[in-house]
Amino acid sequence: MNKIVIAIDGYSGCGKSSTAKEVAKKLGFTYIDSGAMYRATALHFLNENLSPLRAEDVEKGLKGLQISFQLNPTTSQQETYLNGVNVENEIRTMRISERVSEVATVKVIRTALVAQQQQLGQKKGVVMDGRDIGSVVFPQAELKLFMTADVETRAQRRQFELLAKGEQASLEEIKLNLESRDEVDSNRTESPLLKVSDAIEIDTSSLTFSEQVEQIIDLVKKVTLN
Repeated sequence: MNKIVIAIDGYSGCGKSSTAKEVAKKLGFTYIDSGAMYRATALHFLNENLSPLRAEDVEKGLKGLQISFQLNPTTSQQETYLNGVNVENEIRTMRISERVSEVATVKVIRTALVAQQQQLGQKKGVVMDGRDIGSVVFPQAELKLFMTADVETRAQRRQFELLAKGEQASLEEIKLNLESRDEVDSNRTESPLLKVSDAIEIDTSSLTFSEQVEQIIDLVKKVTLN
């Protein structure tokens, strides 16, 4: 199978990251979690008491920011490191979910992270998910997907993820957070969330995880065979 770039965009909580990880694993591709990069950046700014809305704080924050991914040999899962420290669990908390959109709206921050993402994808054989992968990061990707699901389903999935990590959050609180992030991400000036014209939409509301993965694998096969 030829190595291609697979760009997956879509709303929070519709299964982008978990699906992208499994697709990459089955194809032998590299998975790049762009959302984790923004979450790690949000955590970094919180830890350093810096505001992404102040230019001097943004400059200072980016100078001391190093994000990397490492494979956990025990779980075979890719985990996120911030300045050498494993922050995979911490960046998935509601505390970070409530702050990540604020960080993602800042042009200087987006420019810095997009440059890193594009460098990671130069050799192809990459699956990357996020909000602006098909529109900004990899506009020439061979396969572009846009994943969506109704907000009730997304909220239930996110609550399940949080409970698995020992964090309590009401369904209504999660739903409000998702709706707020949808609004901010879709209407921000810099690289808004949108479905590009050549993206294939996948509604995951009634799909199982396995069905999501297999549907994408089938699309990859069609693209690489043409």
